[in-house]
Amino acid sequence: MIERLSRRAMLQSLCGGLGSVGLAGLFAQPQAMAAELGRYAGPRIAPKAKHVITLFMAGGPSQVDMFDPKPALLKFQGQRPNSVDLRTERQTGGLLPSAFKFQKYGRGGVEISELLPQLGSVIDEVCVIRSMYTFNPTHTPARSLFHTGSILATRPSTGAWVTYGLGSENQNLPAFVVLGPGGGGAGGSLSRAGFLPAEHQGVAFSSSEVEPEKMIPDLRNKWLEGPAQRRELDAMQALNRNFSDSFGADEFLEGRIKSMEAAYRMQFEAMDVFDIRKETEATRADYGTTPFANGCLLARRLVESGVRYIHINYGAGQVWDDHKEIDKNLRERCPDMDKAAAALIRDLKQRGLLDETLVVWGGEFGRTPVSESGTGRDHNPYGFTMWMAGGGVKGGQAYGATDDFGFKAVENRVSIHDLHATILNQLGIDHTKLTYRYAGRDFRLTDVFGEVVKDILV
Repeated sequence: MIERLSRRAMLQSLCGGLGSVGLAGLFAQPQAMAAELGRYAGPRIAPKAKHVITLFMAGGPSQVDMFDPKPALLKFQGQRPNSVDLRTERQTGGLLPSAFKFQKYGRGGVEISELLPQLGSVIDEVCVIRSMYTFNPTHTPARSLFHTGSILATRPSTGAWVTYGLGSENQNLPAFVVLGPGGGGAGGSLSRAGFLPAEHQGVAFSSSEVEPEKMIPDLRNKWLEGPAQRRELDAMQALNRNFSDSFGADEFLEGRIKSMEAAYRMQFEAMDVFDIRKETEATRADYGTTPFANGCLLARRLVESGVRYIHINYGAGQVWDDHKEIDKNLRERCPDMDKAAAALIRDLKQRGLLDETLVVWGGEFGRTPVSESGTGRDHNPYGFTMWMAGGGVKGGQAYGATDDFGFKAVENRVSIHDLHATILNQLGIDHTKLTYRYAGRDFRLTDVFGEVVKDILV
């Protein structure tokens, strides 16, 4: 909801309402008032994590080339046994072996691809879930399911649910941040607040930039200094509050009010937090200099500053949608992702932040072990891989399994709803209790599904 920040025109048209108390005063109130303030006020459990960083590989990364070794693919190359005669979105042929070697890493001997040596070096912090499955083979509904727990294009995203459940630790920054090239995909299923209070909308910033004033458009007010801005904002708040009182509470107006309060405060703190140039040369070299690397490094800085939920998109669009030339594409793409993701885990651990930060990696589905066009792989919702690190997750293990060819999850199957239930559990929230009444029904992120995957937790 924090749109173009600190413009005088925006202040004049959108500000108002909270007066000199501001958000900091509001969020200092007891939990009993949380519902009134647009936050969940239900029961909680002991949390293991305070923050979530999601690394999203849009398009569907190939599990059989990266995390799920299947020697049988080579033995039965070109064939199509009955066990893999599953429906695919496009016309597919026989089994296609991976071009990449796998080796064991860490104390637990977890096998991962030669494409990912840096993740191999931190595998003792990582739980590789090889038995994920989802319910739709098409990008848009599958991404919506990943982000919101529903294929419908109207539901709140995971980040919105998390901030509704927990609020923010830093009232000078958004609680839910989305990072990616050109802004990371604001407005779609990954960032929407849906029917939750508007303040829980994700706020998008461009990870293509390293200068805060380019990353955050209109961060500085060019016309007024801080005290003058505050007086003008307070005056407009009073007008907006009187306007609201005349016809009753309106959640969208309240969202604007809170958004502009946060925008006012951001211009003083964001200049420091968002400036990754302040990191040492060694740290920046460890992550790399690509947009994804910038996003991962910034995510660590945001966690340090108390931001609750950070979503990082790898690239713009369906980058991992390898319907052809998958070997070439993965060789070009994986080094960047591997380096930055591993650096994030190392950095969080070195700073004592990994235990309280849950890192989640994955895409909307995986890819088939059978070939498409001879050199590619089609979409595969039946079985694929994700991984989690930190936040009370047992590292150094591979959990669950797909069949002999990597097509379908068959052992310790984990659904997207199970994943969401587990994320909320680690944050101290019972997923069955985190509800919001809308249109006469109590909705939740996991709908009527979801089980916490207790076997992967400390």
